[in-house]
Amino acid sequence: MNHDQSIIKKRDMTLATRIANDFQINKTKYLMVLPIIIYFVLFAYRPMYGLLMVFQNFSPRLGIAGSEWIGLANFERFFSDPSAWRIVRNTFNISFWTLVFGFPAPILLALLINEIRNKIFRRVVQTISYMPYFISTVVLCSLIRFFTQSDGLIPEILSIFGFEKTNLLANPNAFVPIYVISGIWQTIGWDSIIYLAALSGIDQEQYEAAKIDGAGKIQQIKNITLPGLKPTILILFILRMGSLLNIGFEKILLLYSPATYSVADVISTYVYRMGILNADYSYASAIGLLNTLVNVVLLIVTNRLSKKFAGSGLF
Repeated sequence: MNHDQSIIKKRDMTLATRIANDFQINKTKYLMVLPIIIYFVLFAYRPMYGLLMVFQNFSPRLGIAGSEWIGLANFERFFSDPSAWRIVRNTFNISFWTLVFGFPAPILLALLINEIRNKIFRRVVQTISYMPYFISTVVLCSLIRFFTQSDGLIPEILSIFGFEKTNLLANPNAFVPIYVISGIWQTIGWDSIIYLAALSGIDQEQYEAAKIDGAGKIQQIKNITLPGLKPTILILFILRMGSLLNIGFEKILLLYSPATYSVADVISTYVYRMGILNADYSYASAIGLLNTLVNVVLLIVTNRLSKKFAGSGLF
């Protein structure tokens, strides 16, 4: 054994000894982390083996090992499908409007709640805003259908202003606004929690100094509150962009109908039909993989832009 090999061996032994000693010292912490590691290995990394079916004509009878390899045929099939561009357009359309109106909504609510000085009234407002989050998707969609049917509450109110009483969910022009507004109503209170926590960490002496200098509420929000929220807003915005196309198919599935397929059919519902209803597992997996790759690209691009122009990012 030459000198270099001896040094490497000693270095490896030293590293192994350090790891063993660290394990002995922090044995409890390692045991606490172990279930999390096992969870991710079983439910996050092990299922990645199933991605091989994307490049196969997968047959449950033959399994992944025995199914026919077809290369990129599933991706070519998707891009040649006439309905592909429609569902991609609908997915981006719904995601875009949800981001434009849904992302700033909890920030505005947090700013408003933060300005309430009566503690009892503040707690009441917070509680009321949180409650819709705990309504299940099925119940929420049932309420939406009930209130938007031709003789429902919303058409009745709109008729006062001269609008015709119609089933709003059957109207393609009304589907996206209903989806976005109902989503904001359900999640605005819950999403505002993290912004309220960030607001509580802002030094109150800054507000006192601003008042002494004659700054009004708008100036305080502009120069103190929003800069204090900036890191939190950036991180949550980057995370939101990383899941931009992950529109939950449950709500769409419970709300859309053949009359609104042209605007409501999205990638997740298309994958559901292809994978579950048609048992075309390889094709559905290929579309799901494309959707995930686009989300990853959006996450990386948004993070880099944030680091370049705002000076901070997620990673």
